[in-house]
Amino acid sequence: MADTKTQGKTVTVEQIGSPTRRPIEQRQTLIGLGLNKMHRTRTLEDTSSVRGMIAKVSHLVRVVDEA
Repeated sequence: MADTKTQGKTVTVEQIGSPTRRPIEQRQTLIGLGLNKMHRTRTLEDTSSVRGMIAKVSHLVRVVDEA
């Protein structure tokens, strides 16, 4: 039932910072978001876990679009 409520909500993020010289947790978070190279963008489902990952690496990513 909860899936139908969040279905259709997406967030697009772009990587703007380099993962070099960053802690391994931040690198793994970027990979989990599907970002591992500069200026790549991903459209992800807008869930609390994705928002938490974005917050963890907020200095390395930029939220481009929230739909």
